[in-house]
Amino acid sequence: QVQLVESGGGSVQAGGSLRLSCAISGRTFSTYAMGWFRQAPEKERAFVAAVTATGDTAYANSVKGRFTISRDSAKNTVYLQMNSLEPEDTAVYYCAAADHRLLVAASSQYNTWGQGTQVTVSS
Repeated sequence: QVQLVESGGGSVQAGGSLRLSCAISGRTFSTYAMGWFRQAPEKERAFVAAVTATGDTAYANSVKGRFTISRDSAKNTVYLQMNSLEPEDTAVYYCAAADHRLLVAASSQYNTWGQGTQVTVSS
């Protein structure tokens, strides 16, 4: 059974940084696309970033230039480096794995999800 476990969330002040990690177990993920999504209170889950096995990346406009997604196949881990954090970035962040290699932003294209990690940014 594939499992995704996020870590690295926490509380920071605006302008600070956090790095989220997502550890994958249960399968070799090296050929599949991975993504990060977030859900703020009373809002729908939203795309943040995605990365393919070949290193192609995509970002939501709201995080472009501030967040960086990366993957370490040897460690079966995907990361989300978040810099210049803003209060609007406050949300539960979810890691997601696809069963294809495409760079996609739609949550419906991902079939395995982690439990989420809370990120809180104070002003």
